[in-house]
Amino acid sequence: MPRITPFRLAAVCALALSLTFALAAVASAKGLMADLRVVGSGGKVLAEKKVPSANVSVKTSPKATCFGSGTGGSGDSVELKGNTAMGLLASGAKTIPALRPLSISDHFDFGLALCGIGSSVAKGSSSWYLKINHKSLSVGGEVAKIKAGDEVLWALAKTEAPDYKYPSELVLSAPETATAGSSFTVRVWAYDEKGKRTPQAGAKVTGAAEPTGADGRTTVTLTKPAKLAAKATGEIPSAKVAVCIGGKCPK
Repeated sequence: MPRITPFRLAAVCALALSLTFALAAVASAKGLMADLRVVGSGGKVLAEKKVPSANVSVKTSPKATCFGSGTGGSGDSVELKGNTAMGLLASGAKTIPALRPLSISDHFDFGLALCGIGSSVAKGSSSWYLKINHKSLSVGGEVAKIKAGDEVLWALAKTEAPDYKYPSELVLSAPETATAGSSFTVRVWAYDEKGKRTPQAGAKVTGAAEPTGADGRTTVTLTKPAKLAAKATGEIPSAKVAVCIGGKCPK
């Protein structure tokens, strides 16, 4: 059996380290996949899909003046990391027309300011609200780190006196399959800024005859496959949930 000399051991370790760095570089080049959801003006859903994210360059806009006159961008390009919430948004904008143009300002020392996504632009008491896995963040989107499989939400939302809190994010829980013509129970949760969830009363759900009760529950009856969603006045609408019927699922 050949002996492993110190020199040979060092060479083996160096080779293993090189392979590790090479694999890491390949993984970085490929980027990551995460769920991107963008809700614009009037609760309109602009995007709701898995998006591949990678490092991307975007141009700041002199017209991004939602924070006041003279706060527009320089017009220079900025580099966004693919493992950040804004990097995911910019990556998504490449293939999702409704997300274009991105209106971003580099005027402030604290970081980038997002004014507009597509035709939805922040103004007055509205601003872009960022949540990752149902929790808000205290940092800007260009430094908010994400991982593969994360759920990233950008929502144009209002904060009003006296508490200036952002609206809750609705999440709908429904079975994956159901029987045509037979009712089934769904439940709607409201997630606050800290990610704490409570049952949402009074939410309207696709296919439900009645709004949700105090426990967040209501019943739905379907005759064909459908994607369900929940809405409530003043809150961020839920993502769509697919329910299959008779082995067939909605497209």
